[in-house]
Amino acid sequence: MFAKSKYKKFWIGVPPWVLIGAVAVLLPIVVFITLENINRQKEKSIHLLLEKGAALIRSFEAGTRTGMMSRQWGGFQLQQLLAETAQQPDIIYLMVTDETGKAIAHNSPEQIGRIHGAELDLKKISGAKSLQWRQIIRPDGQNVFEVYRKFIPSGPPRGRGMMRRHMQIMGRQSQSGQQENESIADLARIIFVGLDMRSVEEAQRADVRHAVIMGAILLLVGFAGFTLLFVVQSYRTTRASLSRIKAFSDNVVQNVPIGLLAMDHQGKIAAFNKGAEIILQLSAPEVIGQAAQKCLPTELMEEINNSRTRDEVSEKEIECTTADGKIVPLEIGASSIKDENDVFLGNVLLLKDLSEVRALRREVARSQRLASVGRLAAGIAHEIRNPLSSIKGFATYFKERYPDQPQDQQTAAIMIQEVDRLNRVVGQLLEFSRPIATKPQKISLSALLADSLTLIKDRAAEKNISVQIQNNARVDEARIDPDRINQILLNLYLNAIDAMEDGGKLTVELSADGQSGQIGIAVSDTGRGISPEHLSKVFDPYFTTKSSGTGLGLALAYNIIEAMGGSIKVKSDPGKGTAFSIMIPFS
Repeated sequence: MFAKSKYKKFWIGVPPWVLIGAVAVLLPIVVFITLENINRQKEKSIHLLLEKGAALIRSFEAGTRTGMMSRQWGGFQLQQLLAETAQQPDIIYLMVTDETGKAIAHNSPEQIGRIHGAELDLKKISGAKSLQWRQIIRPDGQNVFEVYRKFIPSGPPRGRGMMRRHMQIMGRQSQSGQQENESIADLARIIFVGLDMRSVEEAQRADVRHAVIMGAILLLVGFAGFTLLFVVQSYRTTRASLSRIKAFSDNVVQNVPIGLLAMDHQGKIAAFNKGAEIILQLSAPEVIGQAAQKCLPTELMEEINNSRTRDEVSEKEIECTTADGKIVPLEIGASSIKDENDVFLGNVLLLKDLSEVRALRREVARSQRLASVGRLAAGIAHEIRNPLSSIKGFATYFKERYPDQPQDQQTAAIMIQEVDRLNRVVGQLLEFSRPIATKPQKISLSALLADSLTLIKDRAAEKNISVQIQNNARVDEARIDPDRINQILLNLYLNAIDAMEDGGKLTVELSADGQSGQIGIAVSDTGRGISPEHLSKVFDPYFTTKSSGTGLGLALAYNIIEAMGGSIKVKSDPGKGTAFSIMIPFS
């Protein structure tokens, strides 16, 4: 559900608040620019109309000045000039009024005498030369752009000088004509020009449409650019975040203390961490991208195929054959990967090597078994020692009573010898069953090793066995129990000599490090070795392959090492030899 809701919320990769914010920022700016463009176009249209009206007024005034040079100029000529001027396109009307608004000339003769512009301050207008305008609506609903100002047909002083010079050339005018011209030129008159606004309004509407369209385009472009910037930034941030997450997840997957491998929907290996490399003895670069059927053991492929038909994680313990032919006990967890639409994407497999776990289980079981045997041995030892003392006493009595009977003497001696041997066995049994007590003291490790080898030197020489010492210790002095260590080493030496019936080499390697606080002693031989089925039982009490052995030597050595807080391990290759490794902490 979470993934689906996130998909709906970010349907274009941008959260809704960003879109709303972009609109809130860009819309006022675009609206302001659009309105400014519309107002600018409107002002431009008004300016053009005003210029057109001003040009018409100047043109009409120029025509009037030209006509005033003629002797025949009068009101009729003014009306005729006005009518001809008003015939230009987009001119609705052209009139000249007095300061009361009465039309004294109009392009439509029927309008002469009517009042126009009564709502204006005509006296002020008739006394000023500035151009003014207004927009009016005629009774028929037509919009008219009206331009008006004082009517000045006489023109500037330069014009009057030219007129006087021309009049001097033409001769004297009639007295009546001069009076009429002076009345036109000197009286306060106002000229009105009404211009048709339909073409301008159409142009304005087109400009408005154009401005709105451009504003919309600008809004869309700005919105798209803003969104694109956010998407790019979000993409970069997401990519960086994904890179960090990928690096972290890859590091976790590679260093997780269990094996992990994943396959895609085509059955090809997509992930293979270090744990899986160690367990299966395969190299990740060699298997990634390859078909799992060709690379993985058959036992794993069976569990992977079974997991595809189940929705839950399948957990199981199996015996798996690795690439080097070794059989490894594994605990596996197999599961199929599907997306939210239940489409199969691949498989994931977790591997855990149970070799150490099973070894620990065996150690626990052995410890429990030894504890039970120890308790039993303690009781039996006490019960056996009493009758053994009586038997030995009777054997000694018969040996002393019949000194002249050789056969009886020999029998009594055998009885005494066997009783002594049984006493030694019972003594070892009691020592095995009791808690081990150690007496650490400061000693020289090299001297300890040399003294221990002195005890078996002659016996090794008799069997043609060479003894070699390798001293790799960084420190020589340590606090340990020398008697217990000698007891353990002597037992290991004797076992090694017994394993080399035809001669060989006995190697003793010493190592010690003050920083780690550990003493390491390795005793190895080149004897017959121990078979794999017997290797896991060598530390069990009463287990022995020798006809004269008691089977308590290595079991007792194990207990002593364990009491010291150390460990003892054995490795053997049948026919090549055996090696015992001891690690003991020292203070």
